[in-house]
Amino acid sequence: MNTTNRSNSNKQKRVGENTHDLYTVSASPHIIEKRSVKSVMWNVVFALIPALIMGIVFFGINALLLTVYGIIAAIMTEAIIQKLRGKPITITDGSAVITGMLIAFNLHAAAPWWIPVLGSVFAISIGKHIFGGLGHNPMNPALLGRVFLVASFPTLTAAGWKETAYSSISGITSSINIQAVENLVTSATPLAVIKQLRDPLFVENINNVIPNASQSLMGEIASIPTIQNLFWGNVGGCIGEVSAAALILGALWLAWRKIIEWRIPTFYIFTVFVLTLIFGGIDGLFSASILLPFFHIFGGGLMLGALFMATDMVTSPLTKNGRIIFGVGCGFITVVIRLMGGFPEGVTFAILLMNLAVPLIDKYTVPNPFGAKK
Repeated sequence: MNTTNRSNSNKQKRVGENTHDLYTVSASPHIIEKRSVKSVMWNVVFALIPALIMGIVFFGINALLLTVYGIIAAIMTEAIIQKLRGKPITITDGSAVITGMLIAFNLHAAAPWWIPVLGSVFAISIGKHIFGGLGHNPMNPALLGRVFLVASFPTLTAAGWKETAYSSISGITSSINIQAVENLVTSATPLAVIKQLRDPLFVENINNVIPNASQSLMGEIASIPTIQNLFWGNVGGCIGEVSAAALILGALWLAWRKIIEWRIPTFYIFTVFVLTLIFGGIDGLFSASILLPFFHIFGGGLMLGALFMATDMVTSPLTKNGRIIFGVGCGFITVVIRLMGGFPEGVTFAILLMNLAVPLIDKYTVPNPFGAKK
């Protein structure tokens, strides 16, 4: 009898051991795909190539050099940190390459060579590995790197913009013969022009010299030629954000490969369109031209942020409704900063703030399991 009990006990133990070997408990989601992290990352790199090409076309070889510096710094930082942590070195998975590219894409082409290097080192070390590495970072590392550079070197990152090969920095050709306006439209980025025109003192000064000068300039901002310059990239700005056409082309590739999902960029861009149409004019609500929202969408870093940064798998919501909330939140914060804040651009801060809200968004947007009571 005792022999039988011992035999059954040993049998149960062996079954338990085999079960332990067969089942592995891990964090959700529990969906297995043939697509690897390496495949996803290198597809994103490929999708960013058109924007890099357009940056080189409009700003010259320095755009390429700054991008290469950022990539090399990101790869080396990743390898060194993983070596010090005793982790496998995964620099071939492409994630560090993307971070280095995006750091350079958020800089203007006249920036010193060490700026993308320093930004990449910060992004990889503080923005990524301090939280545990790929998949554990709560915020987009490249955007954290940009915030670090803007806060540490505001003059180098926000001044000294390089003109394109074919147009003014703003992309606007003003016909108003007044020095203040001429300087504004030839030496300021598109969003900086909008910010100036929302300054009552500046508007009063130019209108005192030429009646309705501000309205005339606003009309030239929201014009077909200006929107075309912004769309194709014939405008001053950061290396990777100037050409909306190139960014859309890359995003279409990622959408076709099912790497990015439509909800975040669609609701982000739509929110910006609606809010700038309502509040973007300088003469009160609904005073904006129908073309002004396109100026906000194609100008600055909105397309780069909406298509390539807000859609980051690690730092965006998992649920469908959560992605809608995330996109709307990004659009709302972007417009608030652009129209009311001290910075002309709000994309970086909008995405980072919404990144921090992702755990809460996911918590309250989890769908009911199939068959469960609502």
